[in-house]
Amino acid sequence: MTPYNISPVNPNEHDSLLDIWELSVRATHHFLEEENILFFKQTIHEHKYFELVELVCVRNQNNRILGFMGTDADSLEMLFVHPDAIGKGVGKTLMNYALNTLKVRKVDVNEQNQQAYLFYLHHGFRVANRSETDGTGKPFPILHLVLE
Repeated sequence: MTPYNISPVNPNEHDSLLDIWELSVRATHHFLEEENILFFKQTIHEHKYFELVELVCVRNQNNRILGFMGTDADSLEMLFVHPDAIGKGVGKTLMNYALNTLKVRKVDVNEQNQQAYLFYLHHGFRVANRSETDGTGKPFPILHLVLE
């Protein structure tokens, strides 16, 4: 498999990121109802979450974004991979960049998102704390992970 390269995200690509976010969430966050997905999508858009983090992405040879992540200081705030690219090294490439270049040491993950939780455990993270609700107060427990 050809290694992927990390590239910056242009602000005019934020709509594409939101599309990838939604496709990824629908493929991996099976615990969310439709109304929850639409609520979070609207929240991301209205609060301009992509402008609050340092964004990078992985692109294919046609310059199409396959996955992206957003960081803030030493925290990974978001990492989403297009469903067609899941299991093909995109997430691993992003995570390695986060750990080795950006020095990320913390990440939060939905407790019900077992696939993501196991992904972070594989990369050396361990549970430091747990919240009963997410940042919006919804009943989706969050695991606060730190790098060991």
